[in-house]
Amino acid sequence: MSAADLIRQAAVQLAEAGVPSAQHDAKRLLLATVEGSEEKPLALDQLVITGDALTRFNAFVARRAKREPLQHILQSASIMHLYLKSDARALIPRDDSAEIIALATRRLSARKQDPVVIADLGTGSGVLLAECLHFFKAASGIAVEASAEAISLAEENFEQLGLADRVSCFRGSWMDWTGWATCDLIISNPPYIESAVIPTLAPEVRDYDPLAALDGGPDGLNAYREIIAQGSIHMKSGAHLVLEIGYDQKDSVSSLLRSASFTDLEYQQDISGHDRVIAATKT
Repeated sequence: MSAADLIRQAAVQLAEAGVPSAQHDAKRLLLATVEGSEEKPLALDQLVITGDALTRFNAFVARRAKREPLQHILQSASIMHLYLKSDARALIPRDDSAEIIALATRRLSARKQDPVVIADLGTGSGVLLAECLHFFKAASGIAVEASAEAISLAEENFEQLGLADRVSCFRGSWMDWTGWATCDLIISNPPYIESAVIPTLAPEVRDYDPLAALDGGPDGLNAYREIIAQGSIHMKSGAHLVLEIGYDQKDSVSSLLRSASFTDLEYQQDISGHDRVIAATKT
């Protein structure tokens, strides 16, 4: 079968399994199978499908049909400029989180060449901090992560990206971290899904992302309360806090920030037009 026929056949199988973007996923799996790297795709008519490649492709498609995330199968994920390793140890990087980088870099754009300090609370795979350090070439970073599994993945990614000498890692809760006052910018994509909603999520999220990276408590706001309370006490004046939020949490998180005397609130929308990120300044 030609590469196009293989993709077409796999797309039907994935669609029947309820996979969104079945055609897209089938193509990426085939490209990754043949090239060993889906980051450098070839035109379909250039692909040579060997027996071993066909076996690998069929195995990949079977895994995706069970709703295993594409990023886990490919062992790779990206939200902007950088490709990082992605597996079950941490939350899968998703496109919405690119809005954190967009707003964070805008807030600190006047200091692009300065040796600013950036912390990422709940760093997971390390993708947000890595993207910030890619933009702020003179900056140093602090990765804060309670999960031993996730911090090990982040460390692998920082090493792979050549950022290890610019990042220090703190394994533990942001409640126990003492570096708040050293930072010019603190970013976070905390758990913000209401506990009761988690069973209704897509299988790729519900069954494969770590629960601790999803569950924000009964109202989804537990992590925001902790971060904002700690930030209001310990952050230095003029430092920025940038948080990803759920599509319907703008008013709630804004209220928490204002009550804690944060000012200069600014919002960033995602591609669907939802307010996805809030930035605020410590007074």
